[in-house]
Amino acid sequence: MITLHHCPQSRSMRTLWLLHELDVDFRVVVHPFDKSLRRPEYLSLSPAGRVPAIEIEGERMFETGAITEYLCERFSPDRLGRSVSSPDRMAWLVWVHFAETISQHAAALTQQHVILYEDDMRSPVVMKLEAARIAKCYDALEARLSTPVENRDYLLTSGFSAADISVGQAVYMARHFTPLEGHPEVAKWYERITERPAFQASLPGSSERLYGQDFYPAWEA
Repeated sequence: MITLHHCPQSRSMRTLWLLHELDVDFRVVVHPFDKSLRRPEYLSLSPAGRVPAIEIEGERMFETGAITEYLCERFSPDRLGRSVSSPDRMAWLVWVHFAETISQHAAALTQQHVILYEDDMRSPVVMKLEAARIAKCYDALEARLSTPVENRDYLLTSGFSAADISVGQAVYMARHFTPLEGHPEVAKWYERITERPAFQASLPGSSERLYGQDFYPAWEA
């Protein structure tokens, strides 16, 4: 049995989606997105006090990319993962970890718009800068998804994988701050992957949402 430590609408949603796609037995421990993640008992699972963390057969893991690699290698090396011998192995690794490039900007904007509770703590300059950086990430995805190859429905030529899960969840978060306008191939890909039942199963309930609204525009200075 795998135990996932999860905060709704955070990076751990990426692991939750993956677990649903893997169709393995797991349970979810939901934590509030607050200082309780700094308690000693949770720090024993994730020393920086972040989600996700997983427990599996007496062992513990943290860091989303590492968890994705391990779970795919163990449970789905050639369906959701790509084995070392696969021609798409290099691209799979690149895009699985590119998700974190997007997520760092979404996290900065989450702090600006949601976590910082006083207006004088927030910076319109940071908001605009980080939103623009997300748009640059969309540019990279648009270029990838526009590559003229047969069956370019997903990030890899060999089909759907955990790379789509990782990047797709990061885009789910990023869309709260930067719309997909001007990135038609990304929009079609995002719609395609978020129709999957496993993505739908990873969404928060109405009472679990971290974000109080679907979109947060940058402030004007």
